[in-house]
Amino acid sequence: MRRAVWIALLVWLAPLAALAHAEGAAAGSSFLTGFLHPIRGIDHVLAMFAIGLWGSQLGMPAIWVLPVAFPLVMAFGGALGIAGVPLPGTEIGIAISVVALGSVIALNVRPPVGAALGLAAFFAIFHGHAHGAELPGQAGAIAYSAGFVLATGLIHLSGIAVGLVMHLPRGPALVRIGGGVIALAGVWLLAGLITA
Repeated sequence: MRRAVWIALLVWLAPLAALAHAEGAAAGSSFLTGFLHPIRGIDHVLAMFAIGLWGSQLGMPAIWVLPVAFPLVMAFGGALGIAGVPLPGTEIGIAISVVALGSVIALNVRPPVGAALGLAAFFAIFHGHAHGAELPGQAGAIAYSAGFVLATGLIHLSGIAVGLVMHLPRGPALVRIGGGVIALAGVWLLAGLITA
C-alpha cells in the first residue's frame, strides 16, 4: 500500500517538475491553472469521480478503460474549446452527465464495455470543451491542458479507490447509494441552469 501511495505521488508531481525545467514559471502557472480548473467545479468533480466509481462497479476491464479514455477524449474536447469551435449546451451537457453517470451507478447498469465507453466519451467532450473554452488568455494551451487532464485522472483514481468498497459485504449497496447522491446533485445542478 505504501508503495502505491509513493508511486501515485511521484506520478502526480512529475509533470510539475518537467514543466518547471522545460518552460519555466509561465508553463508552471498555466499547468496549475489547468490543474485547478476541474477541481474548482463541483459538476466536473462529481462526473469525473463517477467515472472512476462506475468503473469499479463494472470491474475489469472497465475499471481502467473508462478512466483512461475519459481524459483522452476530454483533451480532444478541450482542443475544440481552445480553437473556439462552438458546442451548444455545454453546461447543460455537463449537468446531464452528472445525472446520467450517477444514475447508472445507482441502478447498477452494466452495459458492454463499448457502450459504457461511448457514454463516457460523449460526456467527456462537454467537460473538455468547457475546460478549453475557459483557457485564460495568458495561459499556455499545452501546459493548461496537461493540468486539467492530470487533475481529471486523479479524480478518477479517487472514484476507483472509493469503489474498492465493492469487495465488502455491504459495498455494492454503498456504491449504489453514492451513485444516487451523485445523480441527485446532478438534478440540483441541472435545475439551477434551467432556472437561471
